[in-house]
Amino acid sequence: MTALRNDSVWQRLVAHSERLQGRRIEALFDADPARFERYSHRAGGVLLDYSKNLLDDAAREDLLALAESRDVAGWRERLFAGEHINNTEDRAVLHVALRQPGVSRPVDGYDAGEAVARELERMTAFAEAVRSGEATGISGRAFTDVVSIGIGGSDLGPRLIADVLAPWAAGGPRLHFVSNADGAEVATVLRGLDPETTLFVVASKSGGTRETLLNAETAIAWFGNGADRAEVLARHFAGVSASQDKLADLGIAAERRFRLWDWVGGRYSLWSAVSLPVMMHLGPSIFREFLAGGADMDRHFREAPAEENLPVLLALLNVWNTTAMGAASQAILPYDWRLRRLPDYLQQAEMESNGKRVTREGEPVSTHTGVVLWGRSGIDGQHAFYQFLHQGTQVVPADLICAVADEDDLPEHRRELLANCLAQSRAMMLGVDEETVRAELAADGISGDRLDLLAAHRVHEGNRPTNTLLLDRLDATGLGRLVALYEHRIFVEGVIWGINSFDQWGVQLGKTLAGELRGALQPGADAGTFDGSTTGLLGVIRGGG
Repeated sequence: MTALRNDSVWQRLVAHSERLQGRRIEALFDADPARFERYSHRAGGVLLDYSKNLLDDAAREDLLALAESRDVAGWRERLFAGEHINNTEDRAVLHVALRQPGVSRPVDGYDAGEAVARELERMTAFAEAVRSGEATGISGRAFTDVVSIGIGGSDLGPRLIADVLAPWAAGGPRLHFVSNADGAEVATVLRGLDPETTLFVVASKSGGTRETLLNAETAIAWFGNGADRAEVLARHFAGVSASQDKLADLGIAAERRFRLWDWVGGRYSLWSAVSLPVMMHLGPSIFREFLAGGADMDRHFREAPAEENLPVLLALLNVWNTTAMGAASQAILPYDWRLRRLPDYLQQAEMESNGKRVTREGEPVSTHTGVVLWGRSGIDGQHAFYQFLHQGTQVVPADLICAVADEDDLPEHRRELLANCLAQSRAMMLGVDEETVRAELAADGISGDRLDLLAAHRVHEGNRPTNTLLLDRLDATGLGRLVALYEHRIFVEGVIWGINSFDQWGVQLGKTLAGELRGALQPGADAGTFDGSTTGLLGVIRGGG
Protein backbone atom coordinates (compact mmCIF):
# COMPACT_ATOMS: atom_id res chain seq x y z
CA MET A 1 0.00 0.00 0.00
CA THR A 2 1.19 3.52 -0.78
CA ALA A 3 2.58 5.34 2.24
CA LEU A 4 -0.08 7.68 3.61
CA ARG A 5 2.16 10.72 3.17
CA ASN A 6 2.44 9.93 -0.55
CA ASP A 7 -1.28 9.37 -1.10
CA SER A 8 -2.59 12.17 -3.33
CA VAL A 9 -5.87 12.34 -1.41
CA TRP A 10 -3.96 12.70 1.85
CA GLN A 11 -1.92 15.52 0.35
CA ARG A 12 -5.13 17.33 -0.48
CA LEU A 13 -6.28 16.85 3.12
CA VAL A 14 -3.06 18.36 4.43
CA ALA A 15 -3.75 21.37 2.24
CA HIS A 16 -7.29 21.54 3.64
CA SER A 17 -5.93 21.47 7.21
CA GLU A 18 -3.65 24.41 6.42
CA ARG A 19 -6.50 26.30 4.73
CA LEU A 20 -8.85 25.82 7.69
CA GLN A 21 -6.40 26.78 10.45
CA GLY A 22 -7.73 30.33 10.68
CA ARG A 23 -11.43 29.43 10.46
CA ARG A 24 -13.89 29.24 13.35
CA ILE A 25 -16.24 26.30 13.81
CA GLU A 26 -19.18 28.52 14.67
CA ALA A 27 -18.64 30.41 11.40
CA LEU A 28 -19.33 27.16 9.56
CA PHE A 29 -22.74 27.08 11.27
CA ASP A 30 -23.36 30.71 10.31
CA ALA A 31 -22.68 29.82 6.68
CA ASP A 32 -24.87 26.71 6.76
CA PRO A 33 -28.01 26.70 8.95
CA ALA A 34 -28.54 23.02 8.05
CA ARG A 35 -25.06 21.96 9.16
CA PHE A 36 -26.31 19.80 12.05
CA GLU A 37 -28.65 17.85 9.79
CA ARG A 38 -25.91 17.25 7.23
CA TYR A 39 -23.18 16.47 9.77
CA SER A 40 -25.06 14.02 11.98
CA HIS A 41 -26.17 10.44 11.38
CA ARG A 42 -27.98 7.71 13.27
CA ALA A 43 -27.39 3.95 13.46
CA GLY A 44 -30.01 2.11 15.45
CA GLY A 45 -30.07 3.74 18.88
CA VAL A 46 -26.89 5.81 18.40
CA LEU A 47 -26.74 9.36 17.02
CA LEU A 48 -23.37 10.84 16.01
CA ASP A 49 -23.18 14.63 15.73
CA TYR A 50 -19.82 15.66 14.27
CA SER A 51 -20.86 19.14 13.19
CA LYS A 52 -18.62 20.79 15.82
CA ASN A 53 -15.39 19.84 14.02
CA LEU A 54 -13.23 22.26 12.05
CA LEU A 55 -14.27 20.58 8.84
CA ASP A 56 -16.01 21.99 5.78
CA ASP A 57 -17.64 20.24 2.84
CA ALA A 58 -14.51 20.18 0.69
CA ALA A 59 -12.42 18.61 3.47
CA ARG A 60 -15.18 16.12 4.30
CA GLU A 61 -15.41 15.10 0.66
CA ASP A 62 -11.71 14.33 0.60
CA LEU A 63 -11.89 12.48 3.93
CA LEU A 64 -14.48 10.19 2.39
CA ALA A 65 -12.27 9.90 -0.70
CA LEU A 66 -9.42 8.86 1.62
CA ALA A 67 -11.48 5.93 2.87
CA GLU A 68 -11.87 4.83 -0.75
CA SER A 69 -8.21 5.45 -1.58
CA ARG A 70 -7.06 3.35 1.40
CA ASP A 71 -9.54 0.57 0.47
CA VAL A 72 -11.45 0.60 3.75
CA ALA A 73 -14.32 -1.33 2.15
CA GLY A 74 -11.96 -4.05 0.89
CA TRP A 75 -10.23 -4.47 4.23
CA ARG A 76 -13.60 -4.55 5.97
CA GLU A 77 -14.68 -7.49 3.81
CA ARG A 78 -11.38 -9.28 4.48
CA LEU A 79 -12.02 -8.91 8.19
CA PHE A 80 -15.56 -10.33 8.04
CA ALA A 81 -14.45 -13.10 5.65
CA GLY A 82 -11.90 -14.40 8.13
CA GLU A 83 -8.82 -13.67 6.03
CA HIS A 84 -5.53 -13.55 7.94
CA ILE A 85 -5.36 -9.76 8.10
CA ASN A 86 -3.21 -10.02 11.25
CA ASN A 87 -0.23 -10.68 9.00
CA THR A 88 2.55 -10.69 11.63
CA GLU A 89 0.87 -13.50 13.59
CA ASP A 90 -0.72 -15.08 10.49
CA ARG A 91 -4.18 -15.02 12.05
CA ALA A 92 -7.73 -14.13 11.16
CA VAL A 93 -9.43 -11.36 13.12
CA LEU A 94 -12.92 -12.63 13.87
CA HIS A 95 -14.17 -11.16 17.12
CA VAL A 96 -17.22 -10.22 15.03
CA ALA A 97 -18.06 -13.96 14.95
CA LEU A 98 -18.56 -13.90 18.71
CA ARG A 99 -21.53 -11.55 18.24
CA GLN A 100 -23.33 -13.77 15.73
CA PRO A 101 -23.09 -17.33 17.05
CA GLY A 102 -24.16 -19.91 14.51
CA VAL A 103 -23.64 -17.68 11.45
CA SER A 104 -21.35 -19.68 9.17
CA ARG A 105 -17.80 -18.30 9.05
CA PRO A 106 -15.29 -20.77 7.58
CA VAL A 107 -11.80 -20.14 8.96
CA ASP A 108 -8.71 -22.32 9.04
CA GLY A 109 -10.61 -25.46 8.08
CA TYR A 110 -13.60 -25.22 10.42
CA ASP A 111 -16.71 -23.11 10.94
CA ALA A 112 -16.01 -20.40 13.52
CA GLY A 113 -19.72 -19.57 13.80
CA GLU A 114 -20.61 -23.11 14.82
CA ALA A 115 -17.71 -23.23 17.29
CA VAL A 116 -18.85 -19.97 18.87
CA ALA A 117 -22.44 -21.22 19.15
CA ARG A 118 -21.33 -24.42 20.90
CA GLU A 119 -19.19 -22.50 23.38
CA LEU A 120 -21.95 -19.99 24.08
CA GLU A 121 -24.29 -22.88 24.90
CA ARG A 122 -21.69 -24.31 27.30
CA MET A 123 -21.28 -20.89 28.93
CA THR A 124 -25.05 -20.52 29.25
CA ALA A 125 -25.48 -23.93 30.85
CA PHE A 126 -22.72 -23.35 33.39
CA ALA A 127 -23.91 -19.82 34.21
CA GLU A 128 -27.44 -21.10 34.77
CA ALA A 129 -26.14 -23.92 36.97
CA VAL A 130 -24.25 -21.41 39.12
CA ARG A 131 -27.21 -19.03 39.32
CA SER A 132 -29.66 -21.80 40.22
CA GLY A 133 -27.41 -23.40 42.83
CA GLU A 134 -27.06 -26.62 40.87
CA ALA A 135 -23.30 -26.06 40.60
CA THR A 136 -21.79 -25.93 44.07
CA GLY A 137 -18.51 -25.87 45.89
CA ILE A 138 -16.92 -28.65 47.92
CA SER A 139 -19.34 -28.25 50.82
CA GLY A 140 -22.40 -28.45 48.59
CA ARG A 141 -23.39 -24.82 49.21
CA ALA A 142 -24.42 -22.58 46.32
CA PHE A 143 -22.00 -19.92 45.09
CA THR A 144 -22.73 -16.45 46.43
CA ASP A 145 -19.68 -14.76 44.88
CA VAL A 146 -17.68 -15.12 41.67
CA VAL A 147 -14.21 -13.62 41.29
CA SER A 148 -12.86 -12.86 37.82
CA ILE A 149 -9.05 -13.16 37.65
CA GLY A 150 -7.52 -11.65 34.52
CA ILE A 151 -5.65 -8.61 33.28
CA GLY A 152 -5.77 -6.25 30.30
CA GLY A 153 -8.44 -7.34 27.83
CA SER A 154 -9.44 -10.18 30.13
CA ASP A 155 -10.32 -7.63 32.82
CA LEU A 156 -11.20 -4.21 31.38
CA GLY A 157 -14.01 -5.42 29.12
CA PRO A 158 -15.89 -7.53 31.68
CA ARG A 159 -15.55 -4.73 34.25
CA LEU A 160 -17.10 -2.28 31.77
CA ILE A 161 -20.05 -4.59 31.07
CA ALA A 162 -20.62 -5.26 34.76
CA ASP A 163 -20.63 -1.54 35.61
CA VAL A 164 -22.96 -0.49 32.81
CA LEU A 165 -25.46 -3.31 33.22
CA ALA A 166 -25.52 -3.37 37.03
CA PRO A 167 -29.20 -2.28 37.14
CA TRP A 168 -30.16 -5.58 35.46
CA ALA A 169 -28.26 -7.81 37.90
CA ALA A 170 -30.67 -10.03 39.81
CA GLY A 171 -30.56 -13.57 41.08
CA GLY A 172 -26.89 -14.18 40.39
CA PRO A 173 -23.75 -14.23 42.53
CA ARG A 174 -21.97 -11.03 43.49
CA LEU A 175 -19.14 -10.16 41.10
CA HIS A 176 -15.56 -9.18 41.96
CA PHE A 177 -12.44 -8.55 39.89
CA VAL A 178 -8.73 -9.11 40.49
CA SER A 179 -6.14 -7.99 37.93
CA ASN A 180 -3.16 -6.34 39.61
CA ALA A 181 -0.02 -8.21 40.65
CA ASP A 182 -0.02 -6.07 43.80
CA GLY A 183 -1.17 -8.45 46.52
CA ALA A 184 -3.21 -5.67 48.11
CA GLU A 185 -5.90 -6.06 45.47
CA VAL A 186 -6.45 -9.80 45.80
CA ALA A 187 -6.25 -9.56 49.60
CA THR A 188 -8.86 -6.79 49.62
CA VAL A 189 -11.23 -8.72 47.33
CA LEU A 190 -10.95 -11.96 49.30
CA ARG A 191 -11.44 -10.27 52.64
CA GLY A 192 -15.01 -10.94 53.72
CA LEU A 193 -15.69 -13.69 51.18
CA ASP A 194 -16.41 -17.26 52.19
CA PRO A 195 -14.25 -19.93 50.48
CA GLU A 196 -17.13 -22.40 50.61
CA THR A 197 -19.33 -20.18 48.44
CA THR A 198 -16.78 -18.48 46.16
CA LEU A 199 -16.11 -19.44 42.54
CA PHE A 200 -13.05 -18.19 40.61
CA VAL A 201 -12.84 -17.76 36.83
CA VAL A 202 -9.23 -17.51 35.59
CA ALA A 203 -8.95 -15.86 32.16
CA SER A 204 -5.73 -15.74 30.16
CA LYS A 205 -5.66 -16.00 26.38
CA SER A 206 -2.16 -17.49 26.39
CA GLY A 207 -2.76 -19.50 29.55
CA GLY A 208 0.55 -18.26 30.86
CA THR A 209 -0.03 -14.64 31.89
CA ARG A 210 2.26 -14.19 34.88
CA GLU A 211 0.08 -11.79 36.89
CA THR A 212 -3.06 -13.89 36.36
CA LEU A 213 -1.40 -17.14 37.40
CA LEU A 214 0.12 -15.45 40.46
CA ASN A 215 -3.32 -14.28 41.58
CA ALA A 216 -4.80 -17.71 40.82
CA GLU A 217 -2.22 -19.39 43.06
CA THR A 218 -3.00 -16.91 45.83
CA ALA A 219 -6.70 -17.75 45.48
CA ILE A 220 -5.94 -21.48 45.68
CA ALA A 221 -3.81 -20.95 48.80
CA TRP A 222 -6.70 -18.97 50.35
CA PHE A 223 -8.57 -22.25 50.84
CA GLY A 224 -5.95 -23.27 53.41
CA ASN A 225 -3.32 -25.95 53.74
CA GLY A 226 -5.90 -28.53 54.77
CA ALA A 227 -7.82 -28.26 51.51
CA ASP A 228 -7.19 -30.73 48.73
CA ARG A 229 -5.76 -28.70 45.83
CA ALA A 230 -7.21 -30.94 43.13
CA GLU A 231 -10.69 -30.82 44.66
CA VAL A 232 -10.52 -27.04 45.13
CA LEU A 233 -9.58 -26.55 41.48
CA ALA A 234 -12.24 -28.98 40.29
CA ARG A 235 -15.10 -27.45 42.29
CA HIS A 236 -14.19 -23.79 42.84
CA PHE A 237 -12.38 -22.81 39.61
CA ALA A 238 -13.22 -22.37 35.95
CA GLY A 239 -10.85 -21.17 33.23
CA VAL A 240 -10.88 -19.39 29.90
CA SER A 241 -7.98 -19.64 27.46
CA ALA A 242 -6.90 -20.32 23.90
CA SER A 243 -4.54 -22.87 25.44
CA GLN A 244 -6.74 -25.58 26.91
CA ASP A 245 -3.65 -27.62 27.81
CA LYS A 246 -2.46 -24.92 30.18
CA LEU A 247 -5.81 -24.84 31.94
CA ALA A 248 -5.52 -28.61 32.31
CA ASP A 249 -1.98 -28.22 33.68
CA LEU A 250 -3.33 -25.79 36.26
CA GLY A 251 -5.83 -28.44 37.34
CA ILE A 252 -9.12 -26.98 36.15
CA ALA A 253 -11.74 -29.64 35.35
CA ALA A 254 -12.44 -30.30 31.66
CA GLU A 255 -16.13 -29.34 31.93
CA ARG A 256 -15.13 -25.97 33.39
CA ARG A 257 -12.55 -25.06 30.74
CA PHE A 258 -13.89 -22.55 28.23
CA ARG A 259 -12.33 -21.68 24.91
CA LEU A 260 -10.87 -18.61 23.29
CA TRP A 261 -9.54 -18.76 19.75
CA ASP A 262 -6.34 -17.28 18.37
CA TRP A 263 -8.45 -15.09 16.09
CA VAL A 264 -9.81 -13.18 19.11
CA GLY A 265 -7.45 -10.49 20.35
CA GLY A 266 -7.41 -10.05 24.12
CA ARG A 267 -8.68 -6.47 23.88
CA TYR A 268 -11.64 -7.72 21.82
CA SER A 269 -12.45 -10.70 24.05
CA LEU A 270 -15.25 -9.21 26.17
CA TRP A 271 -17.71 -10.82 23.71
CA SER A 272 -16.35 -14.28 24.61
CA ALA A 273 -16.15 -16.62 27.59
CA VAL A 274 -13.86 -14.03 29.19
CA SER A 275 -17.18 -12.46 30.25
CA LEU A 276 -18.46 -15.70 31.77
CA PRO A 277 -18.39 -14.16 35.28
CA VAL A 278 -20.53 -11.31 33.96
CA MET A 279 -22.97 -13.80 32.47
CA MET A 280 -23.23 -15.53 35.87
CA HIS A 281 -23.86 -12.18 37.54
CA LEU A 282 -26.36 -10.74 35.04
CA GLY A 283 -27.85 -13.84 33.48
CA PRO A 284 -27.35 -15.28 29.98
CA SER A 285 -30.26 -13.38 28.39
CA ILE A 286 -28.75 -9.98 29.24
CA PHE A 287 -25.37 -11.06 27.86
CA ARG A 288 -27.02 -12.20 24.64
CA GLU A 289 -28.66 -8.76 24.31
CA PHE A 290 -25.17 -7.27 24.58
CA LEU A 291 -24.00 -9.56 21.77
CA ALA A 292 -27.03 -8.56 19.69
CA GLY A 293 -26.15 -4.88 20.05
CA GLY A 294 -22.65 -5.57 18.75
CA ALA A 295 -24.05 -7.54 15.82
CA ASP A 296 -26.39 -4.64 15.04
CA MET A 297 -23.41 -2.27 14.75
CA ASP A 298 -21.56 -4.87 12.64
CA ARG A 299 -24.40 -4.82 10.11
CA HIS A 300 -24.40 -1.04 10.01
CA PHE A 301 -20.61 -0.94 9.57
CA ARG A 302 -20.76 -3.46 6.75
CA GLU A 303 -23.78 -2.08 4.90
CA ALA A 304 -24.00 1.71 5.39
CA PRO A 305 -22.34 3.98 2.81
CA ALA A 306 -19.19 5.72 4.05
CA GLU A 307 -20.87 9.12 4.33
CA GLU A 308 -23.43 7.68 6.80
CA ASN A 309 -21.26 5.01 8.41
CA LEU A 310 -20.63 5.84 12.07
CA PRO A 311 -17.41 3.82 12.58
CA VAL A 312 -15.95 5.09 9.30
CA LEU A 313 -16.84 8.69 10.13
CA LEU A 314 -15.40 8.48 13.66
CA ALA A 315 -12.18 7.01 12.28
CA LEU A 316 -11.85 9.65 9.58
CA LEU A 317 -12.49 12.40 12.12
CA ASN A 318 -9.85 11.05 14.48
CA VAL A 319 -7.29 10.81 11.67
CA TRP A 320 -8.24 14.33 10.58
CA ASN A 321 -7.96 15.86 14.04
CA THR A 322 -4.74 14.07 15.04
CA THR A 323 -2.67 13.23 11.97
CA ALA A 324 -3.78 16.15 9.79
CA MET A 325 -4.57 18.88 12.35
CA GLY A 326 -1.87 17.85 14.82
CA ALA A 327 -3.76 17.06 18.04
CA ALA A 328 -1.65 14.81 20.28
CA SER A 329 -4.45 13.20 22.26
CA GLN A 330 -8.17 12.60 22.40
CA ALA A 331 -10.52 12.73 25.39
CA ILE A 332 -13.40 10.30 25.90
CA LEU A 333 -15.98 11.99 28.13
CA PRO A 334 -18.98 9.81 28.99
CA TYR A 335 -21.74 11.72 30.74
CA ASP A 336 -22.98 8.60 32.45
CA TRP A 337 -21.50 7.23 35.66
CA ARG A 338 -22.07 3.66 34.50
CA LEU A 339 -19.69 4.34 31.59
CA ARG A 340 -16.92 5.51 33.91
CA ARG A 341 -14.61 2.66 32.81
CA LEU A 342 -15.13 3.29 29.09
CA PRO A 343 -12.05 5.58 28.79
CA ASP A 344 -9.87 2.86 30.38
CA TYR A 345 -11.29 0.20 28.08
CA LEU A 346 -10.88 2.32 24.95
CA GLN A 347 -7.41 3.42 26.01
CA GLN A 348 -6.17 -0.15 25.72
CA ALA A 349 -8.20 -0.83 22.57
CA GLU A 350 -6.85 2.26 20.77
CA MET A 351 -3.29 2.50 22.03
CA GLU A 352 -2.46 -1.22 21.97
CA SER A 353 -3.99 -1.53 18.51
CA ASN A 354 -2.62 1.54 16.76
CA GLY A 355 0.50 2.52 18.68
CA LYS A 356 2.69 1.25 15.83
CA ARG A 357 5.87 2.59 14.20
CA VAL A 358 5.93 0.44 11.07
CA THR A 359 3.43 -0.37 8.35
CA ARG A 360 1.99 -3.80 7.61
CA GLU A 361 4.92 -4.28 5.25
CA GLY A 362 7.46 -3.48 7.98
CA GLU A 363 8.41 -0.05 6.63
CA PRO A 364 8.59 3.02 8.90
CA VAL A 365 5.26 4.84 8.95
CA SER A 366 5.17 8.14 7.09
CA THR A 367 2.91 9.97 9.56
CA HIS A 368 2.02 9.78 13.23
CA THR A 369 -0.22 6.83 14.05
CA GLY A 370 -2.46 6.14 17.02
CA VAL A 371 -3.50 8.69 19.56
CA VAL A 372 -3.05 9.18 23.29
CA LEU A 373 -6.56 8.42 24.54
CA TRP A 374 -7.70 9.40 28.01
CA GLY A 375 -10.72 10.66 29.89
CA ARG A 376 -13.12 10.29 32.76
CA SER A 377 -16.84 10.41 33.38
CA GLY A 378 -18.06 13.83 32.37
CA ILE A 379 -19.10 15.83 35.41
CA ASP A 380 -16.30 14.35 37.54
CA GLY A 381 -13.88 15.35 34.78
CA GLN A 382 -15.24 18.91 34.76
CA HIS A 383 -13.89 19.26 38.29
CA ALA A 384 -10.55 17.67 37.39
CA PHE A 385 -9.06 18.41 33.94
CA TYR A 386 -11.53 20.47 31.89
CA GLN A 387 -9.49 23.58 32.68
CA PHE A 388 -6.85 22.06 30.39
CA LEU A 389 -9.43 21.27 27.71
CA HIS A 390 -10.76 24.82 27.66
CA GLN A 391 -7.69 26.99 28.17
CA GLY A 392 -4.66 24.71 27.77
CA THR A 393 -2.18 25.30 24.98
CA GLN A 394 -2.92 21.91 23.37
CA VAL A 395 -6.14 21.33 21.46
CA VAL A 396 -7.71 18.03 22.60
CA PRO A 397 -10.55 16.73 20.44
CA ALA A 398 -13.22 15.08 22.57
CA ASP A 399 -16.04 12.58 22.24
CA LEU A 400 -18.90 13.40 24.60
CA ILE A 401 -21.27 10.49 25.21
CA CYS A 402 -24.62 10.50 26.96
CA ALA A 403 -27.82 8.46 27.06
CA VAL A 404 -31.13 10.25 26.60
CA ALA A 405 -33.10 7.87 28.83
CA ASP A 406 -32.30 7.21 32.48
CA GLU A 407 -32.61 3.55 33.47
CA ASP A 408 -32.78 4.45 37.15
CA ASP A 409 -35.70 6.82 36.50
CA LEU A 410 -34.12 9.91 38.07
CA PRO A 411 -35.13 12.53 35.50
CA GLU A 412 -33.62 15.51 37.31
CA HIS A 413 -30.21 13.82 37.36
CA ARG A 414 -30.53 12.88 33.69
CA ARG A 415 -31.37 16.46 32.75
CA GLU A 416 -28.31 17.64 34.68
CA LEU A 417 -26.08 15.22 32.77
CA LEU A 418 -27.55 16.17 29.40
CA ALA A 419 -27.34 19.91 30.16
CA ASN A 420 -23.67 19.63 31.10
CA CYS A 421 -22.85 17.42 28.14
CA LEU A 422 -24.38 19.87 25.66
CA ALA A 423 -22.96 22.89 27.50
CA GLN A 424 -19.40 21.59 27.45
CA SER A 425 -19.55 20.77 23.76
CA ARG A 426 -20.91 24.25 23.07
CA ALA A 427 -18.32 25.91 25.32
CA MET A 428 -15.44 24.08 23.65
CA MET A 429 -16.62 25.36 20.30
CA LEU A 430 -17.54 28.94 21.18
CA GLY A 431 -15.19 29.90 23.99
CA VAL A 432 -15.44 33.48 25.24
CA ASP A 433 -13.73 36.30 23.34
CA GLU A 434 -11.92 39.23 24.94
CA GLU A 435 -14.55 41.79 24.00
CA THR A 436 -17.27 39.81 25.78
CA VAL A 437 -15.09 39.25 28.85
CA ARG A 438 -14.23 42.95 29.09
CA ALA A 439 -17.87 43.95 28.81
CA GLU A 440 -18.84 41.53 31.61
CA LEU A 441 -16.06 42.78 33.88
CA ALA A 442 -16.92 46.41 33.22
CA ALA A 443 -20.57 45.70 34.04
CA ASP A 444 -19.36 44.39 37.41
CA GLY A 445 -17.57 47.69 38.06
CA ILE A 446 -14.04 46.43 37.37
CA SER A 447 -11.70 48.74 35.45
CA GLY A 448 -8.09 49.68 34.76
CA ASP A 449 -5.20 47.29 35.38
CA ARG A 450 -7.45 44.91 37.29
CA LEU A 451 -9.75 44.58 34.29
CA ASP A 452 -6.77 43.96 31.98
CA LEU A 453 -5.45 41.23 34.27
CA LEU A 454 -8.75 39.40 34.69
CA ALA A 455 -9.61 39.69 31.01
CA ALA A 456 -6.40 37.91 30.05
CA HIS A 457 -7.21 35.04 32.41
CA ARG A 458 -10.86 34.69 31.47
CA VAL A 459 -10.63 34.53 27.68
CA HIS A 460 -11.43 31.08 26.22
CA GLU A 461 -10.22 30.67 22.66
CA GLY A 462 -12.76 27.95 21.89
CA ASN A 463 -12.60 26.30 18.47
CA ARG A 464 -11.99 22.93 20.17
CA PRO A 465 -13.46 20.07 18.09
CA THR A 466 -15.96 17.65 19.62
CA ASN A 467 -18.19 14.77 18.59
CA THR A 468 -21.38 14.11 20.51
CA LEU A 469 -22.75 10.58 20.73
CA LEU A 470 -26.32 10.31 22.03
CA LEU A 471 -27.62 6.86 22.93
CA ASP A 472 -31.36 6.29 23.08
CA ARG A 473 -30.77 4.09 26.13
CA LEU A 474 -27.73 2.68 27.88
CA ASP A 475 -28.94 -0.90 28.15
CA ALA A 476 -27.25 -4.14 27.06
CA THR A 477 -28.07 -3.57 23.40
CA GLY A 478 -26.96 0.05 23.54
CA LEU A 479 -23.66 -0.88 25.19
CA GLY A 480 -23.03 -3.56 22.56
CA ARG A 481 -23.55 -1.03 19.79
CA LEU A 482 -21.25 1.51 21.45
CA VAL A 483 -18.36 -0.90 22.05
CA ALA A 484 -18.55 -2.35 18.53
CA LEU A 485 -18.68 1.19 17.11
CA TYR A 486 -15.32 2.05 18.68
CA GLU A 487 -13.81 -1.33 17.77
CA HIS A 488 -14.57 -0.70 14.12
CA ARG A 489 -13.36 2.89 14.38
CA ILE A 490 -9.98 1.61 15.56
CA PHE A 491 -9.83 -0.90 12.70
CA VAL A 492 -10.58 1.76 10.07
CA GLU A 493 -7.92 4.05 11.52
CA GLY A 494 -5.37 1.25 11.18
CA VAL A 495 -6.34 0.69 7.55
CA ILE A 496 -5.89 4.38 6.79
CA TRP A 497 -2.50 4.54 8.53
CA GLY A 498 -1.47 1.29 6.81
CA ILE A 499 -0.66 -0.60 10.01
CA ASN A 500 -1.65 -3.92 11.59
CA SER A 501 -4.03 -3.05 14.42
CA PHE A 502 -4.19 -6.61 15.76
CA ASP A 503 -0.73 -7.49 17.07
CA GLN A 504 0.97 -6.05 20.18
CA TRP A 505 4.67 -6.82 20.04
CA GLY A 506 5.41 -3.76 22.16
CA VAL A 507 3.84 -5.50 25.16
CA GLN A 508 6.30 -8.40 25.08
CA LEU A 509 9.62 -6.66 25.79
CA GLY A 510 8.70 -5.52 29.29
CA LYS A 511 7.44 -9.01 30.15
CA THR A 512 10.75 -10.56 29.03
CA LEU A 513 12.84 -8.12 31.05
CA ALA A 514 10.61 -8.58 34.10
CA GLY A 515 11.39 -12.28 33.97
CA GLU A 516 15.11 -11.57 34.08
CA LEU A 517 14.74 -9.13 36.97
CA ARG A 518 12.42 -11.44 38.89
CA GLY A 519 15.28 -13.88 39.19
CA ALA A 520 17.70 -11.18 40.33
CA LEU A 521 15.30 -10.23 43.14
CA GLN A 522 15.24 -13.73 44.63
CA PRO A 523 17.06 -13.95 48.01
CA GLY A 524 20.69 -14.92 47.47
CA ALA A 525 20.46 -14.67 43.66
CA ASP A 526 23.23 -13.22 41.53
CA ALA A 527 22.54 -9.54 40.93
CA GLY A 528 23.16 -10.04 37.20
CA THR A 529 24.45 -7.48 34.73
CA PHE A 530 22.09 -4.67 33.82
CA ASP A 531 22.34 -1.01 32.94
CA GLY A 532 23.76 1.32 35.61
CA SER A 533 20.39 2.62 36.79
CA THR A 534 18.78 -0.81 37.09
CA THR A 535 21.85 -2.20 38.86
CA GLY A 536 21.76 0.69 41.32
CA LEU A 537 18.05 0.26 42.01
CA LEU A 538 18.53 -3.48 42.53
CA GLY A 539 21.24 -2.70 45.05
CA VAL A 540 18.93 -0.44 47.01
CA ILE A 541 16.10 -3.01 46.97
CA ARG A 542 18.35 -5.93 47.90
CA GLY A 543 19.86 -3.84 50.67
CA GLY A 544 16.43 -3.26 52.17
CA GLY A 545 15.98 0.41 51.24
